[in-house]
Amino acid sequence: MTSTLSDTAAPAAVERATVERATVPPFAVISGGQVQGVLGGREREVVGLVEATYRLHGAGDSVNPPSYFLRFPDRPSSRIIALPASIGGSVRVDGVKWVSSFPENVAAGVPRASAVLILNDHDTGYPFACLESSIISAARTAASAALAADWLSRGRPRPARVGFVGLGLIARYIHTFLAGTGWSFDEIGLHDLSADSAAGFRSYVEQAGTAGRVTVYDSVEEVIRCSDLVVFATVAAEPHVSDLSWFEHNPLVLHVSLRDLAPEVLLGSTNVVDDVDHCLKANTSPHLTEQLTGSRDFLLGTLDDVMAGRVRVPAGRPVIFSPFGLGVLDLAVGKYVYDKVASAGDLHIIDDFFHELRRHG
Repeated sequence: MTSTLSDTAAPAAVERATVERATVPPFAVISGGQVQGVLGGREREVVGLVEATYRLHGAGDSVNPPSYFLRFPDRPSSRIIALPASIGGSVRVDGVKWVSSFPENVAAGVPRASAVLILNDHDTGYPFACLESSIISAARTAASAALAADWLSRGRPRPARVGFVGLGLIARYIHTFLAGTGWSFDEIGLHDLSADSAAGFRSYVEQAGTAGRVTVYDSVEEVIRCSDLVVFATVAAEPHVSDLSWFEHNPLVLHVSLRDLAPEVLLGSTNVVDDVDHCLKANTSPHLTEQLTGSRDFLLGTLDDVMAGRVRVPAGRPVIFSPFGLGVLDLAVGKYVYDKVASAGDLHIIDDFFHELRRHG
């Protein structure tokens, strides 16, 4: 069949009309204070948002490429990571988080991590917001941990003793999100290589009014053995916990920092991740375990698999949740913040940010 001019021109005309109707969104900057103002006290809502995002990702309604690590030969402990992503559903936004980790900052009194999040318009691709994102990153990480603690403790006694290994910003946010979603503990154990960090975190917990006895332990072994729920939030670059007997009471472990546990511990435990391909990279503990065994059989599945009922967590073993951290979570929480700030009329618009908008001047 021969195409007529009108047959071929019609789609082109529709495409031109669509492009002509598109508008460039205004560009806004959202500060850390605004981010914290939106997220503070909304722990349950953010956990629900993270759960919905995991389900969208599990259903394939997202794009989440591998993270890119920028490393420095002259600063081997430091890195900057790019997390590009796209999410569908009702969120419909693309973007990238650019997050740095410079552990040497802590000794100088500066936070280890800093980050920005860029949100891109779904239809035009234009970036429409830049958000301070260390708080977004901490909140989505903590919400993911609280969500996992809830789902992975179902069908077993709810933990009454929590232990934190590594007492920085992420640990503080995880504690806040646990408390904000109804968790309470009879005992709170703390361990950090820095006495100042331990003292500061203890002060934070006591001022937060959280019930329970607070104990600072001298060793990682002590805090693990005395806890039903263990949170690793360190900056460890390689495993430093290898004795499976420390976990003989079968605790639930939120392995947020990803590199604390030796393969021997994972092989004696039930392992759940947020995304298999993402988590088994960059010499994380699950990646080292895969390299050692040559397979991924030690994994039970993803948190979405657990939530959807595709797998069941067996009793009688330690349970370890190792989340690599997905860019789609940053997008979902960032867009949530943007919408709240926009609806309040508090966006800081940068006029004339996009200047060359005519193709031929």
